[in-house]
Amino acid sequence: MWGFPLPAVVGENPMNIALVQLILTAVVMVINQKFFVSGFRSFVKGSPNMDTLVALGSGAAFVYSVYAMFAMSVAMTDGNIDHAMHYVHELYFESAAMILTLITVGKLLETYSKGKTTDALEGLKNLSPQKAVVIRNGKEVVIPVEQIEVGDIFVVRPGESIPADGIIVEGNSTVDESALTGESIPVDKTVGDRVTGATVNRLGFIKCRTTAVAEDTMLSKIIKMVGDTAASKAPIAKTADKVSGIFVPAVITVAVITIGVWLLLGETVGFALARGISVLVISCPCALGLATPVAVMVGSGVGAKNGILFKTATVLETTGKVGTVALDKTGTVTKGEPEVMDVIPASGISKNQLLEYAYSLEIKSEHPLARAVVKYAELKKISAKEVKDFSILPGNGVLAYLDGIQLFGGSLRFISEHAKVTHDIEKLAEKFAEEGKTPLAFGMDGEVMGIIAVADTIKEDSAEAVAELKKMGVKVAMLTGDNKRTAHAIAKQVGITHVMAEVLPDGKNEQIRKMMEEKKVAMVGDGINDAPALTTADIGIAIGKGADIAVDAADVVLVKNSLRDVAAAIKLSRATLRNIYENLFWAFIYNIIGIPLAAGVLIPFGLTLNPMFGAAAMSLSSFCVVTNALRLNFVKLYRRKNIIKEAKTMTKTLEIEGMMCPHCEANVKNTLESLAGVISAEVSHKDGTAVVEISDVAEDVLRKAVEDKGYKVISVK
Repeated sequence: MWGFPLPAVVGENPMNIALVQLILTAVVMVINQKFFVSGFRSFVKGSPNMDTLVALGSGAAFVYSVYAMFAMSVAMTDGNIDHAMHYVHELYFESAAMILTLITVGKLLETYSKGKTTDALEGLKNLSPQKAVVIRNGKEVVIPVEQIEVGDIFVVRPGESIPADGIIVEGNSTVDESALTGESIPVDKTVGDRVTGATVNRLGFIKCRTTAVAEDTMLSKIIKMVGDTAASKAPIAKTADKVSGIFVPAVITVAVITIGVWLLLGETVGFALARGISVLVISCPCALGLATPVAVMVGSGVGAKNGILFKTATVLETTGKVGTVALDKTGTVTKGEPEVMDVIPASGISKNQLLEYAYSLEIKSEHPLARAVVKYAELKKISAKEVKDFSILPGNGVLAYLDGIQLFGGSLRFISEHAKVTHDIEKLAEKFAEEGKTPLAFGMDGEVMGIIAVADTIKEDSAEAVAELKKMGVKVAMLTGDNKRTAHAIAKQVGITHVMAEVLPDGKNEQIRKMMEEKKVAMVGDGINDAPALTTADIGIAIGKGADIAVDAADVVLVKNSLRDVAAAIKLSRATLRNIYENLFWAFIYNIIGIPLAAGVLIPFGLTLNPMFGAAAMSLSSFCVVTNALRLNFVKLYRRKNIIKEAKTMTKTLEIEGMMCPHCEANVKNTLESLAGVISAEVSHKDGTAVVEISDVAEDVLRKAVEDKGYKVISVK
């Protein structure tokens, strides 16, 4: 076709050319025989699909080419070399091979990206410990966890996983329930409280009475829900498959009619058959077959470049149809890492004194809230004093002695047992609680020294992401296992009005089902507790830094851990789906023009199907489809942040103390640039400076924003 040089034995002998093409095409067809098996089987059953189109297009091209070979052989036998060379242009072997190859590439890439639900199920099963310590005949006995029975008393030491659901009958502890609830802060437990299998006992020694085993435990129920919902979710049929149900029978009908009409008009069987086969050849589903997979390939690539991973083509198509987005709170809307938000000393006590004593106490504790206090004190370069007789009282707080004087810290309830709590302190604690913060009180020698408020901070882009989703017409809800007061406080800050709090994993599943009755729902989460909801929802979206189980169970993974990518994923899906419809349009335009020409409708006017024209038209249709799909690379997934533009801007340099690493540098930069009126911020932890370009922002606002993050602003110039 292109005049490339060939060996003389091939290039000068038309029969050799045909044989080489036949052999190469046969190899491709044998490798891809599944298309013919599936396609013709579906055709016989009366439900043609995409494989039927591929099999018919490739098969018709191959059969017609073999016919041309026989005609070529006859011509050569008759000594008519010129006539034999003419049949070289009637060979469609390259079309037969090209159809199969391009479709196979698309299917290969789709299969490669499919999710692994079985991995999610295995991960859930591995959470439960293999052995348990139970008390039998007054002695501790180690048994396989499968042998625990309801009513057994089991023992759990600090650091061990709880083997079954039960009720504490002896001891106090702090239990990490993040595996099931997604909440990063461990829960204090005492006698009478329930514990759940697969959660982790962090501190105290406890004895529990078994209330549920095997398939009745909370973990087993979650595993069952993940398996059931994953198995019951029906895949959305590909657009091209739906169209092929009409297109294939129509093409076959047109081909049969074409043969019949030319026979009735007195043409030879060979001529009529050639016209009918030409209809099938020109109707080659190459462009139609590429319409969906090429758009999906490009869309998936654009998503990957932006840290958005779609596991299947179906997911990429469906995400754009989402009408409601349900967000988990901890680790999704918030960072999932407690931070000190406020330090309020009592009268007569300085801020540094309060931090010094709190740091001296909490440095010996492993509690997440304690670590937040320690991290803050270290940023402030506070020195800890050496305390003695340190003890942890699970569910309450910590005690220690400094030079014979008792220090204590913890919940207000605990503090009230060791010191007189004033009305002002109580009001302050209530205020912090209403703001979604956890108040930690500290005291010395019977006097309260002050309160340090700790909270799981909201991600910098959460409010912007919620606003963007609303602008796109998507309803946003929060679904969390946290208490109502904290949940509503967080939701208010990011602009969410629909809040469902104190919801357990099975409850999340049920809430998602209710929302799905109105619109398609996307669930966004990061914890194991979100796995059932992620699989139940039409689209499950996992934050990339979340639990492996959530990532495996989800349909979409956001690698960058940013909520803005939820809106970006929906935008990309909508753009891809629109692109698929455009591609189908181009594919059908080609067929609408090509089929009548192939059938010979314009022969009376001197126009007939030239094989070279057919090949060029086929290539042109594919070129249009691929080129159109490549336009997805220019889709704008992120709305540019609103920047206040004033006639005059100025630059301020902040001298900051406490930035120790690039992480601190990024923290300060993000904090400053999130302020209204701040155009840009260049921060250096090495120089201890932040150069900020602003438009009408008070110095106090800049100073407070940085100091609220735990750093000290020396000066603003």
